[in-house]
Amino acid sequence: MTAPVRHSAVAIAAAVNSGLTSAVAVAEQTLARIAAYDAIQPQIWISRAAPDDLLAAARAIDARVAAGEVLPLAGVPFAAKDNIDVAGFATTAACPAFAYSPEASSGVAERLLAAGALCVGKTNLDQFATGLVGTRSPYGIPRNASNLAYVSGGSSSGSSVAVAAGLVPFALGTDTAGSGRVPAAFNHLIGFKPSKGRWSTRGVVPACRTLDCVTVFTDDTADAALVDHVLAGFDPADPWSKPLADAPRGHKVIGVPRRSQRVWFGDAESEYLYDRALEHLASLGTIVEIDLAPLQEAAQLLYGGPWVAERTAAIAGLLTTDPDAVDPTVRAVVEQGWDKGAVELFNGIYRLAEIKRHADSVWASIDVLAFPTTGTTYRVAELAAAPIALNSNLGFYTNFVNLLDMAAVAVPAGARANATGFGITLIGPADTDRALLETADAYLAAADLPSPPPLDLEGKMQTVKLAVVGAHLKDMPLHWQLTSRNATFVGAFETAPTYRLYAMADSVPPKPALVHDETGGTIALEVYELGVAEFGSFVVEVPAPLAIGTVTLADGTSVKGFVAEPRALAGAQDITSLGGWRAYIAQRA
Repeated sequence: MTAPVRHSAVAIAAAVNSGLTSAVAVAEQTLARIAAYDAIQPQIWISRAAPDDLLAAARAIDARVAAGEVLPLAGVPFAAKDNIDVAGFATTAACPAFAYSPEASSGVAERLLAAGALCVGKTNLDQFATGLVGTRSPYGIPRNASNLAYVSGGSSSGSSVAVAAGLVPFALGTDTAGSGRVPAAFNHLIGFKPSKGRWSTRGVVPACRTLDCVTVFTDDTADAALVDHVLAGFDPADPWSKPLADAPRGHKVIGVPRRSQRVWFGDAESEYLYDRALEHLASLGTIVEIDLAPLQEAAQLLYGGPWVAERTAAIAGLLTTDPDAVDPTVRAVVEQGWDKGAVELFNGIYRLAEIKRHADSVWASIDVLAFPTTGTTYRVAELAAAPIALNSNLGFYTNFVNLLDMAAVAVPAGARANATGFGITLIGPADTDRALLETADAYLAAADLPSPPPLDLEGKMQTVKLAVVGAHLKDMPLHWQLTSRNATFVGAFETAPTYRLYAMADSVPPKPALVHDETGGTIALEVYELGVAEFGSFVVEVPAPLAIGTVTLADGTSVKGFVAEPRALAGAQDITSLGGWRAYIAQRA
């Protein structure tokens, strides 16, 4: 199937309001897109509107427009995470034993529907919104839209994929520890997490009631701003709602973690993409390094401290009466709350107040924080092997935000070689939501990012890109080891200018050794793409003192490639000045 044409919420509403199209036509196109994508990932949904019901709702919107109403979201289809009540749909929170049929829509759904939006369905999630991975649901595992071997991120997994796959222009998620930001990063999206209380949480299944926020995934900031325009406002029926405020905020001083405190979990591509994002941000203002330690201490309170008991409280009845109905990983997390006492809770509240006072003082000299959204990403198979530890890694840069009453917007910042997204999150004090969206606009204009990689529409799992510099080059003696594995030629490239190339002594057939050296130069190479299994069988055959490591290309991207142990240089000839192995072979001839 071909990727669907993407239309923004702003464009759809304008077209329906002006009569250039109708809500019915939009609904029909949406149903067709969803049906086509069902061949790839039906598990992104838990329930969907019946086609006849959706078309009837669309006809009602067309009638309102024909009667003279101008609707902010006229005919715009959207999806809602299935912990957010929408009348006419069951709410499950990804737990069948918990499911119920709400009598009324949530506060946010009410406003969207009144503004002319069409709810097409409820999306999958990490059960009870407990997780940042998207792998903890009995309804299946939504996968990254650009590479199905990788996680979508969670807990708002299905919502992020629905937007990334072009099925709807926006989808609602929720965010307690990063659930509205992490999936945005992995799927090349905007993930807007408003200030606590800005959007109503009435009719939302709580994770941590004092911290929860409803969020939105979009392709661009204009759509996020439009949804905010509809949803922001005081809801007297929500005890956590607060009067609307919009504090002005600049972006002249941008706080980032100290380099020594940045954690990448072995992901060199994320480090590179973050550094590049900071280069673009530097055109907007002054980059200032801050101490991450106090924010990290606050983050530890969320799962390592007493706040985990708030998750326990949210599903205490089910944990007591039917604990086996809860996903085993989710249960292992939330059951810890039974052991949290009031003394520990109050001590946590006191310490959090001290940390928040420190964090608030930062805003006197910093306009906005710009953190990595995550330090890495993982394959679905890796999460199955270590579900709690790897999930914790994904929350390293996100867990503190709601605890310290901050607003945030996650924005794309590039793609890894495996096509998964890397993102940064712009963070500000409460009520700077609009200012953050303006800063996001400025950053995206400065970054001028290429379009996201194509979606994985054929269901292919991960492949590996491999750089070769010597005997495996085309027409060289060992090239057959690639062709026999159906390797695909990607292209001829050069390394970054930080490598030296040596002709090893007494190697049969002649082979080079590529060594990272800041005083070196660029070396010509070829890149091939292999399946994971084929790559593994290739690596097994690589003889010492050669090895497979990571090679940085001239454009800054990283691929797997041949590297060498120090002993490979014994008696070797430095041929860096020739610029590549072919030139050396030609010289020998």
